[in-house]
Amino acid sequence: MAERTDASTDTDSRNGSGKSSMIELLHFVLGAQNANKALWTSPSLRDHVFTLELDWPGRSEPLVVTRAVCRPNKIVVDPDVTGGTPRGLFDRPAEISLKDWQWVIERDLYGATSQNLDISGRTLLSFAIRRVDVGGFLEPTKTFGQQSPHDSMLNLCHLFGLDVGLAARYRLLSNQEATRKKLVEAAKDPVWGKIVGRSAELRGEIGAVEQRLAELERQIADFQVVPEYENIRREADEVDQQIRDLRAEEAIERRNLQDMERAMADVVEPDDRYLETAYRQLGVILGQEVRRRFDDVRVFHETVVRNREKHLSEEASRLRERLSERNLARQRLGERQAALLRTLNSGGALDALTSLQYALAREQAHLESLRHRFQAAQALEASRREIDAKRLELEQEMVTDLEDRDAATREANALFNQYARRLYGDGKNPYLTFSPTKQRMRIEPRIEDDGSRGIHNMVIFCFDLTASVIAHRAGRGPDFLVHDSHLYDGVDERQIVRALQLAAEVTAAEGMQYVVTINSDDLRKAGSAGLDAAPYVIEPHLTDQVTGGLFGFRF
Repeated sequence: MAERTDASTDTDSRNGSGKSSMIELLHFVLGAQNANKALWTSPSLRDHVFTLELDWPGRSEPLVVTRAVCRPNKIVVDPDVTGGTPRGLFDRPAEISLKDWQWVIERDLYGATSQNLDISGRTLLSFAIRRVDVGGFLEPTKTFGQQSPHDSMLNLCHLFGLDVGLAARYRLLSNQEATRKKLVEAAKDPVWGKIVGRSAELRGEIGAVEQRLAELERQIADFQVVPEYENIRREADEVDQQIRDLRAEEAIERRNLQDMERAMADVVEPDDRYLETAYRQLGVILGQEVRRRFDDVRVFHETVVRNREKHLSEEASRLRERLSERNLARQRLGERQAALLRTLNSGGALDALTSLQYALAREQAHLESLRHRFQAAQALEASRREIDAKRLELEQEMVTDLEDRDAATREANALFNQYARRLYGDGKNPYLTFSPTKQRMRIEPRIEDDGSRGIHNMVIFCFDLTASVIAHRAGRGPDFLVHDSHLYDGVDERQIVRALQLAAEVTAAEGMQYVVTINSDDLRKAGSAGLDAAPYVIEPHLTDQVTGGLFGFRF
């Protein structure tokens, strides 16, 4: 309780006395990751160590938890409860990590059986200890302003005993729908469209690459490395060139042979008999001397013709012989070339095998990239109807589950109705609904109101009290509920009295504890309306003076 003192002036305020800081202190010791950074980064608190003593499930002695501002990631628990089972009287304190402390809270206070569950101990604690600075009093079903409705519903399902797995599937479908929308928007970009592509085109491209991979794998499997591959290949090239040269020379010699054969066919013996006939017609009688000269010339010409014919015949024979030799040489070279080619065709060089293997690795990487693109394209092209079908199926499963858990939801609704009627009488129609939809599970507390802030805050009060009692009865929640004074802002004094009386009665009957911070003025108004708060006020009393705040100083 924060009081005004007799020395208070009109300029003094209890707003900075530490009521909300008390809430932050509880969160700090109970494992908050970033509880009010502005508070814990203050140099005035740098060397402070805060300790919380609390009852712990399954243990007869109190548990003392200590956390230093300068070492926020280390928690000291005394005794060591990390093992989960009570030990002897001489249990020693243990220093554990912040993550381990958060898990111990989930396990022991909220009945979690595995660290992989979708529930969060920190979120659940935020329903039991709401924080005003993050928007904890904006909506009954949220612990901070920007909280995902799926995350809040998932943890509320745990508190009310509903199927957490079904609530988690709502969140999964929501994430899939959000991803689909983002991909649809991104696909409109021409560059991104080339990166992802269409599934039909990618399917064909994948098939082509898979065929190339199969061919490369077959070639590598059949590949044989030929020793001295380069030397054999070089010799084969030389033999091929020799064959080409022989063919060129053979063509030339065949043309020469044809020319000689034509020349030999043109060789004819000289015929001079027409001369004697011609002279006789002219009346000229040739003498013996002239005739002897003609005979000598005839013999000379015959000798020349025979010599030329002999020379041509001998040269033609030599050409035919060389052609025959070249033909034999070409046959031998052809046989050698065939042998070399058979050797080369049976395998290849080591660098050729390495090239094949490199090509195979490149195609495999390309195929993997195409498959990733194909999966992205399929996600992009996922039909809204498919997601809607899953949502309809999930909605029906949730309806069936709620029918099976009808007793639990009836109990929660009855408690909420009872608590709200205690505050506002029978003139209101309070109710708590559990309604599955296609989008998510909805848990909604309602009290007929005129939109006032006070009634809205009392809806939160009744909702928190209902959830805390239900969870505590089933062993799914702790035995405490904490409210900041901001919850009572704008609330009629009569409802403040009834709320505090109701909280005192319910927590006493359920074996629980209700902690509230409040200004003395609000408490005095409640006292004038019939509340005796004296038995419940705990030390220290906070004041609006410099030394009267929670920390004993202002900073």
